Amino acid sequence: MALAPFHLAIPVFDLATARLFYGDVFGLEEGRASDHWGDFDFLGHQLVIHEPPKTAPQEAAHTNAVDGNTVAAPPYVL
Repeated sequence: MALAPFHLAIPVFDLATARLFYGDVFGLEEGRASDHWGDFDFLGHQLVIHEPPKTAPQEAAHTNAVDGNTVAAPPYVL
């Protein structure tokens, strides 16, 4: 019994990093793409990554540098 092809869409925060991950780490071939999305051949299935507009809380999120990494931190309230 063959598995019917499926379409899986994954929202991402950084499209360029996600493209490197799915292309280089997973070794998937990218097909059609735009500045806001890209699709990959996932063993005959379609895996789509897309970068949706950030919500207000995401735009307001604060981060701190910790050991060379960016770590989410709550905003300071005075």
